[in-house]
Amino acid sequence: MPTAVMSTGDDVELRNVALKSPLNRTLVKDEAYVEEVVETENGTVTVAIKGDRSKPAILTYHDLGLNYISNFQALFNYPDMAEIVQSFCIFHVNAPGQEEGAQILNEDFAYPSMNELAEQVNDIINHFAVVRYIGIGVGLGANVLMRHALKYPERVDSLMVVNGACSAPGWIEWGYQKRNVNHMRNHGITQVVLDYLMWHHFGAGPEDRAHDLVSVYRHYFNNDVQPKNLAKLTEQYIWRDIIDMERENNMDAKGDTRTLKIPVLNIVGSYSPFVEETVQLNGKLNPANANWLKVQDSAMAIEEQPGKIAEAFRLFMQGQGYCLKLRKMSVQGLLS
Repeated sequence: MPTAVMSTGDDVELRNVALKSPLNRTLVKDEAYVEEVVETENGTVTVAIKGDRSKPAILTYHDLGLNYISNFQALFNYPDMAEIVQSFCIFHVNAPGQEEGAQILNEDFAYPSMNELAEQVNDIINHFAVVRYIGIGVGLGANVLMRHALKYPERVDSLMVVNGACSAPGWIEWGYQKRNVNHMRNHGITQVVLDYLMWHHFGAGPEDRAHDLVSVYRHYFNNDVQPKNLAKLTEQYIWRDIIDMERENNMDAKGDTRTLKIPVLNIVGSYSPFVEETVQLNGKLNPANANWLKVQDSAMAIEEQPGKIAEAFRLFMQGQGYCLKLRKMSVQGLLS
C-alpha cells in the first residue's frame, strides 16, 4: 500500500485516495455541540463546543459566506476525522452575525476589522481558559488565525490553513466584492453575489464539481445566509491589510522573527482560485516548519476530499506528538 510521509518543508500533492464511506452533506446542526455566546471587546461571538475540555483544544474559523456548520460539519463527521478529533476538545468559532439563524446586526454596529477578529479569538480562548490551541482555518478564517498566531505565538500550537492568503486584496477582488457588498445590503443574495460565492468556494467551473455538493451550497447561499451581516464581514475582508510576515535568512529552525514560529500545514485544492495565494504564503513561511499540499480534484477540499484532508491532518498531528496510536485509516494511501 503506497504511503507518504510529510517531511519538513516539502511540497506534496495528495492523489488517488479512495473513500470508504459516503460523505454526509447535510447542513443540519449537530446536537452533540453546545453553543455558547461569548462577549468580547468587539462584540458577541457564538462558539460551538464539543468534547472534554481537559483535552487539547482544536479551534476552527470558517470561510466567507459560511459558518461552523456549513464549513466544518461534514469534515468533522467524516469517520476518519471523527476518530482523530476524539482526542481533542473542539471549539468552532462563528464570525459575528454569521451563525445559523443570526439576527440582522444593527446598522450602527461597527463590524470588527480582520485584526479585531483576531483579537476576538484571544478573548474567546481566554474565556474558555484555553492556554494553547491547534487552529484550522479556511479562507477568511485562515487569515484571521494567521493574524492571531503572528501576534500571540505562545497561544497557538500549530495551524492547518486551507485556501489561505496573507496578501491584501487586489483591485479586481476589491471591485467585485464592493459590488457584492452593495447588492447584499440593498437586494440580498442576488445572482451576481451567488455566482461570486460559488466561484470563491468551487473555482471557475462549479458545474463541473460534484453536483449534489454544488446543489447543497447553492441552496444554502440562497436561503440560509443573512446577507446584511455577510455584507459587513465581506467589507472588512476587502479592507484587510497585508499580514506583515517575511521569511528571513534563518534556515536553522531557531525561529524567524517576522514569520509564524509554529508548524503550519498549508493546503489548497487544485481547482481553487487561490492556488497562487497559497504558494505566495508558503514563500513567507519558515521551511523548517511548513508544508504545502495541493489536493487533487477539488476546490472546496475539506468538502470534496475529506479523506485526504483527514489523513493529512493525522500526519500533521503525529508530527507534533498527537494521535500516535492512530496508524491505519480508511483511506487507501497517499502518493507524494
